[in-house]
Amino acid sequence: MEKFDAIVIGSGQGGTPLAKKLAKKGWKTAIIEQRYLGGTCINDGCTPTKAMIACAKVANTVANSKSWGILTKGYTVDLPAIVARKDDIVLQFRNGTTNGLEKTKGLTIIHGSAAFSGNKTLTVALHGGGESSLTAKHIFINTGAKPYIPDIPGLRDVPYLTSTTLLDEVVIPSELIILGGGYIALEMGQLYQRLGSNVTIVEPSPQLVSKEDPDVAAVIRNFLEDEGIRIFTATSAEKVSTTSKGITVNIANGSSKKTLTGSHILVATGRTPQTAALHLDKTNVTTDGKGYIQVNDTLETSNPGIYALGDVKGGPAFTHISYNDHLIIYKNLFEAGALSVKNRQVPYCMFTDPQLGRIGLSESQARKQGYPVKIASLAMDKVARAIETGQTQGIMKAVVHEHTGQILGAAIIGTEGGEIMSVLQMAMLGGITATQIRNMVFAHPLYAESLNNLFMMLEK
Repeated sequence: MEKFDAIVIGSGQGGTPLAKKLAKKGWKTAIIEQRYLGGTCINDGCTPTKAMIACAKVANTVANSKSWGILTKGYTVDLPAIVARKDDIVLQFRNGTTNGLEKTKGLTIIHGSAAFSGNKTLTVALHGGGESSLTAKHIFINTGAKPYIPDIPGLRDVPYLTSTTLLDEVVIPSELIILGGGYIALEMGQLYQRLGSNVTIVEPSPQLVSKEDPDVAAVIRNFLEDEGIRIFTATSAEKVSTTSKGITVNIANGSSKKTLTGSHILVATGRTPQTAALHLDKTNVTTDGKGYIQVNDTLETSNPGIYALGDVKGGPAFTHISYNDHLIIYKNLFEAGALSVKNRQVPYCMFTDPQLGRIGLSESQARKQGYPVKIASLAMDKVARAIETGQTQGIMKAVVHEHTGQILGAAIIGTEGGEIMSVLQMAMLGGITATQIRNMVFAHPLYAESLNNLFMMLEK
């Protein structure tokens, strides 16, 4: 039994920087990884998808270049080259993570699968064979989540794809059926539609991206349908099977039933925590009914000294939240930070084209919580920069406290919508009001300058 001061299980965007900082503080630290160093973001999520989305945007620009006065003789999509470019970028990021960990003194990297064998003790099935037993006073769980596969009859009998496996396909799916209408589903749907697939999206909720306001979801649906994507909402998949024509999906919207046929099927119905193999019951760590680790506001579990960070604990499943989790834990341990997850900002961006940047409360959330609100809304076809660049799809929407002028939240759909959202995020953090932004001087003709006009809408 090897004793450590700290053990980090999982090398995601929370676990990696935390392990390095603990070791630099003089703690004898181990980090355990059962797959690739860097976690989901680098290997399966943000990095590879955004790399491929960039390629798809180029294809879309070329395909529509005539609208900018540029005539082309056509183009072809080299998917193997796109995948190879993606792989090179992933490897670059992964190697950077590996080098950073390997150069950290006092940090031991263990490649294998960890499971609790007792209170704060772990058994690791090593990749090279054999087992290793470890124990530590402090243990940090950063094992993340994986694609959730729903219990739809026949689904497990067909060669379904996930957001992980689809990225390695080197032949463009001719007919891609996507189960799910959330952020991952829409990014992947637009990506492959632009590369040449005929994409169909099936979502059981009444609208796409069900957590967003209906008007925001409607804008997103419109620009996806404008690109040729078929979308079925309020529609459930009842059965999946394989026929001589390909993969068939029987769908139902109330009493209306239909059969879809595709060459490939992508399951993008959410994610599930990677906790089952940890045997958390042996160390008295509580999970909820879905397997997510339960933590308090400082990210400590039901067993003092054991913490969870990132997607494995539920809540906002974003890379930047996992990174912020590690800061909360570290500063509380070493800097008497007294930090918690309560009231922290949760910005996020969906990298469709145009992007959706979101911060704070939606209109629906604000009204439900009883805030007196005013809504500022401005279509992107009224934004000078958008008109000049030919990128007029989208909308800017802000939720403002009626009496104080404080910005409670915003949704920005547009080119660089995430960057515009970040301006409002900083304004919210600094207490800058809608009136102050309305009168602020921005450089012309930035997208951010349109925030002047957005908040002028409150005067009408």
